[in-house]
Amino acid sequence: MRNQSSAPLDTERSTKVVIAPDSYKGTASAQQAAEWLGEGVRSIIRDADIHLAPMADGGEGTSALFEGERVTLPTTDAAGRLTEATYTYDAATTTAFIDVAAASGLPAVKDNPVPLTGDTYGTGVLIADAQTRGATRIVLGLGGSATVDGGTGILVAFGANPIDGRGYQLEPGGGSLRNLADFDTAKMNIPAGAVEWVLLTDSQVPACGEQGAAAVYGPQKGATEDDVAVLDEGLKVLCDVCGIDPDTPGMGAAGGVAIGITWLSTLLHGNTDHVQLAPGARVVAEANGLADAVKDAGLVITGEGKFDSQTATGKVAQTVCDLVAEHNPQATVAIAAGRFEETPDQVAGQDVIAVTLEDIADTAEQLRRAGAEIAVAYLNTSTVQG
Repeated sequence: MRNQSSAPLDTERSTKVVIAPDSYKGTASAQQAAEWLGEGVRSIIRDADIHLAPMADGGEGTSALFEGERVTLPTTDAAGRLTEATYTYDAATTTAFIDVAAASGLPAVKDNPVPLTGDTYGTGVLIADAQTRGATRIVLGLGGSATVDGGTGILVAFGANPIDGRGYQLEPGGGSLRNLADFDTAKMNIPAGAVEWVLLTDSQVPACGEQGAAAVYGPQKGATEDDVAVLDEGLKVLCDVCGIDPDTPGMGAAGGVAIGITWLSTLLHGNTDHVQLAPGARVVAEANGLADAVKDAGLVITGEGKFDSQTATGKVAQTVCDLVAEHNPQATVAIAAGRFEETPDQVAGQDVIAVTLEDIADTAEQLRRAGAEIAVAYLNTSTVQG
């Protein structure tokens, strides 16, 4: 494939190529991935009109895709250790874009996971800081967390402390939620809790049960089978205390963060009108104009680290496929992934070009080669289809 000479695109097909990948966690941001894939495409199709539309689904890197000032401050990670985290604040709209993964993400504790004791306190610090800067709306990305605490760490950062039946504050993390009886709100930061919330979900998992937060994502966060049972029981108790329907789609994202936030907002406003659960990838696509971009494209490329059964639950690759099917079913779709555990479904009756990244150390070269391989496959498809 790398020895292919560059060639012009079939003149009967659009020369526009839209590149809309997610980040490749720990190796490439969405912007970098889009650029490198684009370089690979242009090495084969010299007259390609490349349109970059880096994507995210509410996980790592989501806040960086929005306009505004990048704010970095000290906070704590999921294990309670001092760290720094960054979010985006748009003063023009008084909106802060914050990723739970920034402070409470899995990479920081990957070598020593904290499934039972990890909490989202550090994320609460970021939110409180944003409110002091003038934020009246928090767009919170719920992907990539290391925690299953139901958002109680955020509540503690706001001064709303979970307590047991004797009135003692619970230990941090989801492992103690089985003992939850109530919340002590005497010293609560009301302005921080009373903002407008847009919670970006990267999956539609409910809070509890066999398809819930603990069962589906707990093992990725280091939870054993016994830990999963403890965490699931704790989330059930939390939903009961908070008056939350545990079967609500998306309520289990980021270890149930939406549970605590929904309870807090309802307490302060008397209703749930100030909390919106929204699919993260769709919100990002709306912000970067992806739907319009694909309308006149001949080829649309997306990608992610792993294409698996969870991709269809709201991840970037599935969202891009859906947008192409909705707005330009004639376009060809390609997916570049570190590995494929599932075969991509057809898009509008067409097979998807699926390219696995080569096993080399240079991420930029991996993605350039993937882009070139996709371009070759696309040209071959164009030739076959006439």
